[in-house]
Amino acid sequence: MKRKHCLILAALISFFTIKAQEEAPGVFPQDFFGIYTGTLQVESESGSQEYAMEFHLKPTDTVGKYHYTLVYGEGDMRQERKYTLVEEDAENGKFYVDENNGIILDDKAVGNRLYSVFEVQGNLLTTFMTFHEDHLVFEITVARKEKKRVTHADNEQKTEVISYPITTVQRAILKKQ
Repeated sequence: MKRKHCLILAALISFFTIKAQEEAPGVFPQDFFGIYTGTLQVESESGSQEYAMEFHLKPTDTVGKYHYTLVYGEGDMRQERKYTLVEEDAENGKFYVDENNGIILDDKAVGNRLYSVFEVQGNLLTTFMTFHEDHLVFEITVARKEKKRVTHADNEQKTEVISYPITTVQRAILKKQ
């Protein structure tokens, strides 16, 4: 019986070691510089759409500032959004994206992921960027604040919880070039 438990434990340790190696976080952003390309899939209340997409993350001549470019579409429909990723407190994962037009978006880096939540014109947007050795998973969810659902727990405190139904999901798996 003890041998069986040891084999199971050894198998679990091997599995988690392999998983950890596959998703080794690296150091953000330095270990993830590059150009990533692919297709953005958009699922919304009005249907599904696809767009060519690129993401560029490159160093600049200034310490703590990085080129952060999103590209949507191709040909005459190509839109480049040239932003700057800035280290605020890299040791604690605090960054921000400067859209270079007065708009600043706070970001949090944890391992190989970059997170952001912001509001635009009554919409809550949550972004997730997960970097892997050879690709990037880019995701945005959108929820309209006006469609919120307010409920209360059946406890003494009557804790209020507000949820926001997601109306749009954007997702792309972008291959590192």
